[in-house]
Amino acid sequence: MSFDPAAQVAMVVRKVEDVNHAGQPARAVVASRDYPTDIDDLWDAITAKERIPRWFAPVEGDLELGGRYQIKGNAGGTVTACEPPRRFALTWEFGGGMSWVEVELAEVGAGTTRFTLRHIAPLDDKSEEFWDRFGPGAVGVGWDLSLMGLAWHIETGESNERFAEETWSLSDEGKAFATSSSEAWTAASIAYGTTEEAANRAGASTTAFYTGAAAPE
Repeated sequence: MSFDPAAQVAMVVRKVEDVNHAGQPARAVVASRDYPTDIDDLWDAITAKERIPRWFAPVEGDLELGGRYQIKGNAGGTVTACEPPRRFALTWEFGGGMSWVEVELAEVGAGTTRFTLRHIAPLDDKSEEFWDRFGPGAVGVGWDLSLMGLAWHIETGESNERFAEETWSLSDEGKAFATSSSEAWTAASIAYGTTEEAANRAGASTTAFYTGAAAPE
């Protein structure tokens, strides 16, 4: 599989939405991408313990409705919905806070499946402060990296060691990907209604975080 950072970034459709979650106002960062495989294979890739580490990270726990999970070095939580092979949802508990992740799969053509992920955060003081500082790219760039790793796994059958966070993310190729992804999420933030000044400021902070550059003043 050939890899071009700009081309990979362009394969993801991004948007930000105001939503209602459990009766409370919230904001969702939404990423969608098509994969050249059938829905059963894509479902297996994103839910089978032996395949998840090939494109994301090792996960422990009970990956069934009501089960608790823990991603190595990342979030943990509870599986709150599971409807094979089309949908699952879970709590995303990290750093003392809670948000929610929903994933939906849909067949969009012969041998093509659309993956849509919504990362939903409550509209509270903590999340609003984080949004003002980093915008949707704070979580969006990370999910873009995962969706790219999933594409590599689906199309080659291989694991994504090539894109290991501790090495690839600070390579020239990795920095180009993160920069392009951050710029795309900045555009999604502006389309959502964030002012250009605020969106660009938050986007610059996100780019700096993912590339190791000096943070803007």
